[in-house]
Amino acid sequence: MTGSGDSGLWRPVAGADILRLRARMRGRLRAFFDASDVLEVDTPALSAAAPTEPRVEPVRARVLGEDRFLQTSPEFPMKRLLAAGVGDCWQLARVYRDGERGRWHQPEFDLLEWYRLGFDHHELMEEVEAVIAATLAPERPVRAAEYITYADAFRRHAGVDPLTAGMDELRAIADDNGLSSVPGLDDQDRDGWLDRLLTGLVAPRFAPDRLTFLYDWPASQAALARIDAADPRIAARFEAFWGELELANGFHELADAAEQRARFETENRARYAEGVATIPVDERMLAALEAGLPDCAGVALGFDRLVMLAAGADTIDAVLPFPFERA
Repeated sequence: MTGSGDSGLWRPVAGADILRLRARMRGRLRAFFDASDVLEVDTPALSAAAPTEPRVEPVRARVLGEDRFLQTSPEFPMKRLLAAGVGDCWQLARVYRDGERGRWHQPEFDLLEWYRLGFDHHELMEEVEAVIAATLAPERPVRAAEYITYADAFRRHAGVDPLTAGMDELRAIADDNGLSSVPGLDDQDRDGWLDRLLTGLVAPRFAPDRLTFLYDWPASQAALARIDAADPRIAARFEAFWGELELANGFHELADAAEQRARFETENRARYAEGVATIPVDERMLAALEAGLPDCAGVALGFDRLVMLAAGADTIDAVLPFPFERA
């Protein structure tokens, strides 16, 4: 029996107008991809494996006596579909990430993910801009986006070259701008300090009323992207921002199974060093890469954040019927 203290918590946070907006935006996405002949697919939310990224923590479950993970994104099973010959595909998936809660974060949210064969990350960025424009209209007109490399954005907004700067220089810039260390951030964690400067100094200077695409990330932050053949210091990765709000993360996808396995193992060693539980490597996804992932680019876009923009909402809670605390 529910106590009297919960008397108002049964009510949704988002009103019917927001729920209708969400439904219209889903319809626009479906219309865009139908017109582009991109197949809508469904993949399991429960998996025996999960991404090994140290900064992404999956939610664990025990099902039929076996350990499982709720998906943090549908990326791995969608790549298995691509390797099996499905072709261009998309889905709007419910995903789960432990430890994520805040103004723009929920541990359970909707992620739009799609893959385009024969695209590189530059071509996909242009399509992301088109998808966002089609989905936000008519609630919010979308001006032409700015496209800038990761290195140029740091030079412009932080006065430092992120590909060559030493650790002392990165920490000094952070200190000069009031960006102190955060718990658990080691003084020699280069990617951690770059991320601190990106979120605290660079991204807040992006135009507040349009998209900014940040591309050609440091190779050390390649994640699932391929390394640039002409400049091995950078990876074919991009992120899309509206103001400082991150909307999307995309790659010209790595198709080399051996390289992907090595990255998973490196990430698990980092998890172990940080005292975080390691994650079983997704052998079925690696087998798909060995079978042959077609040349493609893929992207994940936070649908709830897109609804925030359309609704003019300041928090993700405002566009959800039942945020975590009311679920």
